[in-house]
Amino acid sequence: MGYNVSMMADSTSRWAEALREISGRLAEMPADSGYPAYLAARLASFYERAGKVKCLGGPERTGSVTIVGAVSPPGGDFSDPVTSATLSIVQVFWGLDKKLAQRKHFPSVNWLISYSKYSGALESFYEKFDPDFIDIRTKAREVLQREDDLNEIVQLVGKDALAETDKITLETAKLLREDYLAQNAFTPYDKFCPFYKSVWMMRNIIHFCNLANQAVERGAGMDGQKITYALIKHRLGDLFYRLV
Repeated sequence: MGYNVSMMADSTSRWAEALREISGRLAEMPADSGYPAYLAARLASFYERAGKVKCLGGPERTGSVTIVGAVSPPGGDFSDPVTSATLSIVQVFWGLDKKLAQRKHFPSVNWLISYSKYSGALESFYEKFDPDFIDIRTKAREVLQREDDLNEIVQLVGKDALAETDKITLETAKLLREDYLAQNAFTPYDKFCPFYKSVWMMRNIIHFCNLANQAVERGAGMDGQKITYALIKHRLGDLFYRLV
């Protein structure tokens, strides 16, 4: 009928466990962890039904089916046969993180392990919408990855021992985590976020990061005072919290 449909499947892990039990009752040859050898083929036949289609008949209509499946590996083990088979099929992966949920960070999607294989296919759209978006997105990823590395150092020597540029990286990552990636679905201004708003929020955060690093690299301001991250944050005052 030309609709764009989203289908949620919760959970394919329980479906696979039922398939394993039926396979055992039928005395079929088990594969890894007792699952039947055709597990991957069954999963593929389900997920590959998703896509964009031209409907039969007239008038000419175009529709799409998007499948979002939830997988619950035991103990978070990604080597689980259901998980590994699913990851080999799907094009987008959202890795939910229990620690983020415990910190009340929603949606609890781990940005370091999640990925999309559609990024290359969408580059022409991004270039047309905003030529700088791809570079901004890449910089944001680098900041979040760098934060993960710095957190280990902070636990050993403390935040005060870090270089000023590293302190800026940590603060930028905090802005990305708490003000950009976190979402409050119960507020009218954060329930939905159009793409143009997402782009400009990210642009402001990364622009702050670049300007702060440039200021620190200069070493001293016009008054001769050494520029540090603490000084930058103090001078910005309330404006700092209006970046996004």
